Amino acid sequence: MHVAHLSLTDFRSYASVELGLEPGVTAFVGPNGQGKTNLVEALGYVATHASHRVASDAPLVRQGASRAIVRCVVHRDDRRALVELEINPGRANRARLNRSPVSRARDVVGLLRTVLFAPEDLALSKGDPSERRRFLDDLLVARAPRFAGVRADYDRVLKQRSALLRTAAQARRGGRSARRQEKDSGFAAAGAGDVLGTLEVWDAHLARHGAELLRARIELIEALRPLVAGSYAALAPSSAPATLSYRSTLSTGGDPGEGGPEGEVPGERGSFDTQTLSTDLGKTLEERLRERLLEVRTAELERGVTLVGPHRDDLILGLGDLPARGYASHGESWSFALALRLAAYDLLRADGGDPVLILDDVFAELDSQRRRRLAGIVAPAEQVLITAAVPDDVPQELAGGRYDVAEGGVTRVR
Repeated sequence: MHVAHLSLTDFRSYASVELGLEPGVTAFVGPNGQGKTNLVEALGYVATHASHRVASDAPLVRQGASRAIVRCVVHRDDRRALVELEINPGRANRARLNRSPVSRARDVVGLLRTVLFAPEDLALSKGDPSERRRFLDDLLVARAPRFAGVRADYDRVLKQRSALLRTAAQARRGGRSARRQEKDSGFAAAGAGDVLGTLEVWDAHLARHGAELLRARIELIEALRPLVAGSYAALAPSSAPATLSYRSTLSTGGDPGEGGPEGEVPGERGSFDTQTLSTDLGKTLEERLRERLLEVRTAELERGVTLVGPHRDDLILGLGDLPARGYASHGESWSFALALRLAAYDLLRADGGDPVLILDDVFAELDSQRRRRLAGIVAPAEQVLITAAVPDDVPQELAGGRYDVAEGGVTRVR
């Protein structure tokens, strides 16, 4: 797989840009702040419908414009596809495939597959659990685009259920929204039963979608484990071996209320690894999720948040017998983050066809040994796109085509 052409209209700093690309290595070189990352960010957005730099779409649209358009021509085997995305902040995005509209923008997910390395990847080993959950779920979607729908369904149910819990928590604390003020006298008695009955409906939806997502994550981690170990050993041969495990709120060993704000996991106690979660305990994951939701219902009604589900789980990274987070050096943390991306690349390639490798200002973050090792690993890829502030940041092993990026322009020099 490779991208043959990229076209941007009102995306980030670019009013308009047209780039021809070939297989092999292409480097975008120029001072910081000139728009190099904007180019590869656009390709990452086509692949995942999300930016690796920002959480919302608004910053992707050039100031003064109402929308941004990204077009790319993707070659895969002997097939060619023109993918077009129209980014509309605050409204639904639209997509076209070979100039024909598709019913949902996410229907074009998977036509371009990328693995993107960026300075932000350090958060995979040092950051919050949400970063690692996103890594797993993005990879699930890249391998099987139908999981974009599973993810969206789970997020929709979680949002509705959490809104109901917030309403119940406010009522318990005596807080009342404006629309409830006229019904104050009867809400505490009559409303409580309504809330519990409605919660049971949302419990069923959350457990169904959550179980599908959880099962897929477990299987993905099993596939990643040997690949991560191998990639990490290649990048940091003198370090302790890299390990992966999964911590789930299906655990009954700890109080889920101890874990801080919604979206993060509880403490170390009572965690499951993937082997435990994969074992047949006589109940399906869906049944176990529903049981666990019942166990924590009092805590949820008091706090007004959903305390159980994949949205609060974590991928645990280890070095030998120690967790990487808090124990790994800066170099080891970088190597682990890179190993995760390299493992994702190997997994996607094994599924059929090399994904496009994007190295966004990564080499400047690495010492000389890790730089050489990474360059040697990625050099055989079908297409590698690199951004760098100066030409010397691009290793000799990755010499190839080059664009200079400066003052809003992109100029081919090699």
